[in-house]
Amino acid sequence: MPASITLASISWSAPDGRSVLNDLNASFGTERLGIVGRNGTGKSTLLRLIAGDLSPSTGRITRLGTISVLRQIVARSAGETLAEALGVANDLAVLRRAEAGFADAKDIESADWTLEQRLAEAFAHVRLSASLDTPVVGMSGGELTKAGLAFAILANPDFLLLDEPTNNLDSRSRDSLGAFLASWRKGALVVSHDRVLLEGMDAILELTSFGATRYGGPYSHYRDRKDMELATAQQARDSAERALNEVRDSAQVARERKGRRDGVGQNNARKGGIPRILLGARRERAENSSGTNARLAERETAEAQSRLMEARASLEIIEPLRIELGSTGLSGSRKVIQLTNVTFSHPGQSPLFSGLDFTVVGPERVAIIGPNGAGKSTLMHLIAGRHAPDVGTVSVSVPFAMLDQHTAIFDPELSIVANLRRLQPDLDENAARAALARFRFRASAADQIVASLSGGQAIRAALACVLSTSPPPLILLDEPTNHLDLEAVQAIEAGLAAYDGALVAVSHDAAFLEAIGITRRISLV
Repeated sequence: MPASITLASISWSAPDGRSVLNDLNASFGTERLGIVGRNGTGKSTLLRLIAGDLSPSTGRITRLGTISVLRQIVARSAGETLAEALGVANDLAVLRRAEAGFADAKDIESADWTLEQRLAEAFAHVRLSASLDTPVVGMSGGELTKAGLAFAILANPDFLLLDEPTNNLDSRSRDSLGAFLASWRKGALVVSHDRVLLEGMDAILELTSFGATRYGGPYSHYRDRKDMELATAQQARDSAERALNEVRDSAQVARERKGRRDGVGQNNARKGGIPRILLGARRERAENSSGTNARLAERETAEAQSRLMEARASLEIIEPLRIELGSTGLSGSRKVIQLTNVTFSHPGQSPLFSGLDFTVVGPERVAIIGPNGAGKSTLMHLIAGRHAPDVGTVSVSVPFAMLDQHTAIFDPELSIVANLRRLQPDLDENAARAALARFRFRASAADQIVASLSGGQAIRAALACVLSTSPPPLILLDEPTNHLDLEAVQAIEAGLAAYDGALVAVSHDAAFLEAIGITRRISLV
């Protein structure tokens, strides 16, 4: 029987009672499936349910075939080797004793004689050249991801589960992962916001508050379909608005017509001497008719308002977040950043870079590129004044804001709105809440404590705090898209495309760098 995974009426709620997935139905075969959706829609939760790390609140998951999960590898002790981190050190030690002639009967019985060969094949498959004796602390993020992937495919599973596998990978490692998945001929469920990676998928599954929708084909096909759905939802919203206005106009005309009839009837009664009993009967019929018409108008208005609210709610599920920025007034000739003969090293280590010189003038858009460990984030911290150079000078001559994946601008114990008012003390409560609402932090959502936010929510909140009023002339971006959903990434792109200040960005997301209009690249090698 072919390998498959089937979800039947799956629901799952968080320990605090919040519903994350509700009545989800889906089935997966041996295909490469990208899973997308806004932060908080349950993408990672879905993978954990499929892996068996969580149990559904209701419903059933049927798994035909074996499953492996790409898990993060971290050093649990200073000298831990890759073999120890992967949990194969003892098995390899048994093989070593057997090779040396020191194996006992228990060793012979438990030995996994093909382990080394399978590990070598798995490492070759993911293009990892590291030795199993390599200390984990000395490995790059890309090497650790490859090692985790190699271990995941060691058992030759029918399905691979990958949750944001390109986070923290440099461009070369992203390319390697994409090449691996392109060659994978079994099932793979991949949660990702990496559009290049998603373009290599066979299908896309989108999670929303409405449920799950499957789109055949790669990411570009999904994007085309979403654009069509957005246009349809906008038309439905516009139609509902017109219908509500027509109902209100009709009710107003009816009220005005009744007022004129009542006035004419009263004048005729005064002039014509209509008997009091007949006048009372006419008035009663008119009042009954008026009451019926008023109730009908109220019902029609309520129904039209309800349809409009539904149309707007549906549109908000589909419609991308839009960011509009004011002007910074930055002159094209203004010197923004000047680095002169800069050398920097962490204590006890060799210099990350030395003799570094560059200048940013006016609204330039500069990308700092290089492999992991080259010092890109360190350079951003030097520009931001968080580090001091060993040699040389760093000068920033305009106000700036820095956005990084760790959202260091926040006091994590304060609410979003309190952080905004701390960062922008000129804003009153109403103005601060209005600013946050434009980033979809409405009403009580603005009162969430920053420490409780997901990575994507925190970045979106940081964007709101930096960009919601007058944007600074310089923005520093250090891997800002790592924890964002696709919609939020595209919102940043749209906002920064309209930004007229200077940008310095560190990112391995090629699509993001292209979208924000990078004009110059500085390479750290």
